[in-house]
Amino acid sequence: HGLGLRDAGMIDSNCAPEGAGRKQRILPDPVPPHPLLDGKTEIGRGEYSIVLDKGDGERVYKVVSSPADYFLYTAEDRPRGEHFPIIHADHGVIGRASSGYPLHLLEMEKLYPLGDGTPAAELARALIEVYWSACQQWHRLGADMGRIALHHISTQPMTMAISQSMQDALKALSDFVDDYQVLPDLLNANNLMTRKDGTLVFSNNKRHFKMDL
Repeated sequence: HGLGLRDAGMIDSNCAPEGAGRKQRILPDPVPPHPLLDGKTEIGRGEYSIVLDKGDGERVYKVVSSPADYFLYTAEDRPRGEHFPIIHADHGVIGRASSGYPLHLLEMEKLYPLGDGTPAAELARALIEVYWSACQQWHRLGADMGRIALHHISTQPMTMAISQSMQDALKALSDFVDDYQVLPDLLNANNLMTRKDGTLVFSNNKRHFKMDL
């Protein structure tokens, strides 16, 4: 339900894949009171976001505290295409997080966790491995390694077969990261989701789901 980007000034970059020792962080703030959210069920919470079910089976409300994520969802020059979430509406600022950042309310398409053994899950696993390998190659660059690693895999020939649309998505994401100077935190199992049709979508960071979506 969102893309896991980090502002360069918020926390350090970490390319480590899931299970490599990175501590889980969860946004501690309560859901702000708002007419659109009253009575809605919280179904997910990540480092910088809260997701609530709209109740129509097609859309969710997402409360976003990360400026980087907000830019990626709403900027005119944001990456678009089949591998990025569809944003239906920006309902504005509805509060402020304990971090000091404003809380934006977005309405977006409903996405689903990766299913074990599905083509989307296998593609996600392969992308994670390629990204992690590139991070290891560029680890001496410190905070820039994630950005350089993403650029590397978006411009170099892949050792695996991926669709042109996915290659274009990686390139668009890399360009956005460079332009906005944010740190990628995308290619791990919690940052990739699917649509009902099985399309892999770059999604939110470090989400704990409270129930099946």
